Amino acid sequence: MELQIGIDEFSRALYRAQGIVEKKSTMPILASVLLEATNAEGQGRLRVSAFDLEIGVTGTHPAEVLKPGAVALKHKELYEIVRALPEKTAVLRRETNNRVRITSGTAEFNIVGQPAEDYPPFPRAEKVALVPVDGALLLEMIEKTQFAISADETRHNLNGVYFETAQGNIRMVATDGHRLSLIERPTPGNFNLKKGVIVPRKGLLELKRLLDEDHDGPCDLGFTETSGVFQRGDLQMIMRLIDGIFPDYMQVIPKEADRTLTVDRPRLLDTLRRMSILSSDRTTNAVKLELGKDTLKVTSQNPDLGDAKEEIPVTYAGTPLQIGFNARYLMDVLTAVDVPQMDVELCDELSPGVLKPTGQAAGVASRYTAVIMPMRI
Repeated sequence: MELQIGIDEFSRALYRAQGIVEKKSTMPILASVLLEATNAEGQGRLRVSAFDLEIGVTGTHPAEVLKPGAVALKHKELYEIVRALPEKTAVLRRETNNRVRITSGTAEFNIVGQPAEDYPPFPRAEKVALVPVDGALLLEMIEKTQFAISADETRHNLNGVYFETAQGNIRMVATDGHRLSLIERPTPGNFNLKKGVIVPRKGLLELKRLLDEDHDGPCDLGFTETSGVFQRGDLQMIMRLIDGIFPDYMQVIPKEADRTLTVDRPRLLDTLRRMSILSSDRTTNAVKLELGKDTLKVTSQNPDLGDAKEEIPVTYAGTPLQIGFNARYLMDVLTAVDVPQMDVELCDELSPGVLKPTGQAAGVASRYTAVIMPMRI
């Protein structure tokens, strides 16, 4: 194998693989990427693949291929070498015993590789019906749900985002038992899903990485019962879905509230950041909300440090209420939603709070809802 490739193009390919290659695995080769150089119809291409047996990303990149071939190389060291090379191009040459010589200008590296045949075969996605999706819309849906995914490995059915379709809309839901985040957006196309699927956290974050790189071009998404597939041009990502039953999340969302206040989102977010500094428990970030006519007082206290309070104006005409929340849960929602005002719906000090963008019509397809369980303070 021998080829010449642009450093920027090669770096982009290796960056995509960064979160997938397994650093601590019983199969050492999973810490490597597979490089396959081809020269079909006079067009040189380098395919770079990473696969950890659960998630795989593969993409092809233009290269000047002098001799086709394939080899597996350790990702971490290869990525560091490529980013440090002095010129705009690099030459890769596989030599005896799968050693690979990388040259760029006067710099030369000789690194140990492994046979391409030892790399696990990349899963095929031939039976998946792909549906065109808006990359920016998909990125928005991920950003508005990822923070509510459970980190508790014993509850594996909550270790991802639930994806389902309903009447021409796609809906994504995440919950960790203490909070829930739901977003629904209209989209053309039929995913042919008999029931919803659970997309794992790692797969979702790798998908977000690819969308952060480019979410303007046409994208395709599809599912089988066990796999999810994302495609954009020559780039393809396949992930194994979580095998489990997602809870009936609609039961968690209160149907109607006794009290609703409207608050300036950036103002409340800034207040919560200040008040959580003196929260007594760093893990729960407990704050107390005291609701009165057109005012909201946020307080926190710490026996060792002191206390803090701040009052902000809100639109509210209901009866007074005191309720405790985890400030971080509130801040996660307020950070994810880029709107000027939020509605906060409350019943009593023991019932969950519901946050929605102000002016969002009930039952519309383009909706966002967050539910946060209260705390005893």
